[in-house]
Amino acid sequence: MAATKEKRIPTEAELLRMPESDYMNDAQLAFFRDRLQQIERDILANADETTENLRETVVVPDPADRATIEEEHALELRTRDRERKLLKKVQQALARIDSGDYGYCEETGEPIGIPRLLARPTATLSLEAQERRELRQKLYGD
Repeated sequence: MAATKEKRIPTEAELLRMPESDYMNDAQLAFFRDRLQQIERDILANADETTENLRETVVVPDPADRATIEEEHALELRTRDRERKLLKKVQQALARIDSGDYGYCEETGEPIGIPRLLARPTATLSLEAQERRELRQKLYGD
C-alpha cells in the first residue's frame, strides 16, 4: 500500500517570511486555494441557512413585531446578495489559480503581494493599480 504524503499548507506567518523569489510557488498557491475554498464553503453554508430561515413563516399578529421580522429578513437578503457577489469573485480567483494568473495584477502584470492577498484573497489589482482606479472613479465617476 502506497503511503500518500499530504502537503502541509503554510501559515500566514510562514507565507510572509518566504523570500520574494518564492512568490506564487506551490505552497503559496495551496494556501490561497484553501483559503478561497473555505470562503466559498462558508458563503454556501450561509446561503442554505438563509433559505431555511426565510422558509420558516411565523404568523405574528402584532404589526411592530411583523415589521421587525420583515426588516431582519431584508437585512439578511442584502447580506446574502453581497456574499453572492463575493462568491463570484472567489470562484474567479480559484480559476486564476488554475490558470496560473493568480497573484498578479491584471493591469500591470506585477505581483499583487502576499500582504494584500492575505487581506483580500480575491484582489486582481496591485495596491498602486487599485489606487489609480479609485482615483479615476473619484475624478471621472468612471
